[in-house]
This record gives sequence, C-alpha cells and structure tokens, in this order.
Amino acid sequence: MNRLRGAWRHYWVALRALLVLTVVLGVGYTAVVTGIGQLALPAQANGSLISSDGRVVGSALIGQSFTDGKGKPLAQWFQSRPSAAGDGYDAEASSGSNLAAGNPVQVKAVKERTAAIEERDGVTAAQIPSDAVTASGSGLDPHISPAYALLQVKRVADARGLPEDTVRKLVESRIQGRDLGYLGDPTVNVLQLNLALAQLDR
Repeated sequence: MNRLRGAWRHYWVALRALLVLTVVLGVGYTAVVTGIGQLALPAQANGSLISSDGRVVGSALIGQSFTDGKGKPLAQWFQSRPSAAGDGYDAEASSGSNLAAGNPVQVKAVKERTAAIEERDGVTAAQIPSDAVTASGSGLDPHISPAYALLQVKRVADARGLPEDTVRKLVESRIQGRDLGYLGDPTVNVLQLNLALAQLDR
C-alpha cells in the first residue's frame, strides 16, 4: 500500500511539473518572444510582406520568379537568380542544389543558364556575374547583385519602351549596401525593384 502511495506521489509530482513547464515554456515563453518581436521588429516578425495596390504580392525575404505560365522569363521584368527550392522559390522546400562546382549536372545547368542570358540580354559570358547562373544556398534568396541587375537594364528598357538611362537610375536607387556597413555585398531586391519599375508606367 505504501509503495502504491509513493508511486502515485511521484506521478502527481511529475504531472504538476509537466503542467507548469508546459505553461511556462510552451505558452509563456512563446508569448514573450512573440511580443518582443512585434514591438521591436514588427515587419520582420510578420514576414516582411510587401503590398501593392492594397494586396500582398510577396515578401522582402523570399524571392520569386517573373516568368510566364511555361516558365519562360518575361522580358519586361528584372529576373531573379536561379532557385533549387522545389519548382523554384518554394518556401516549403528551401534548399540549394548541393552540387559541387565541378559536378556534371551543375556544369551543364550553368552552361545552359549562361547561354540563355547571353541570348536574352545580348551580353557575353564574361559579363555575366555568378549569381545570375547559380542558385543560392537556401533557394529563396530575394536579392541579386547590382551587376546582374544592371546587366538586365537594356532588355527591360527596350521591352517597356523606356529610356535606358531612366531604368539604370532606378536600379542604382534600389541598391542596398552591406549589412552594418561591412557584412556581405551590396544587393538589389528583385521584387521591390520590379514594383518600382511598374510605377514608372503610371
């Protein structure tokens, strides 16, 4: 009988500990962290969503493709870098290709992408920056290098009937500097650039 009471006492203590820890760590901690995020960094905490004409069109943190229904790049838009996440920029399948630079599959993909850009933008392979033909580690990178954005200026300007200088200045105005002034490289957010580009037609 005493053994049974002792066992139940242990079970009761364990149950109370489970309930307390569930409330403190499962509910309290989550609520505190969420509250801090909403107060300190509300945009980032809510996904850094970008709206246009009153509707959400994407996130500043996740890239997207600017192609037609068959996956062909649309000439009138700046193009993102390649993505290895699912069918492209799939947030549920974030990943890189994990292929080495010398892997035959990677070499073939880079050659095909290079040839496509040469034809689409009227440039040589030597002018094409590496981010234009390789996917990022996450497959979701919303940025491209300023070099890749500037490389696309003539094609976008021609497709939209805009002065090339106007489109170039738009790109230059959208270049984001290094984080904290020294981390990483300057970048251009493709979605934000294309939204600004759309405004030129209004």
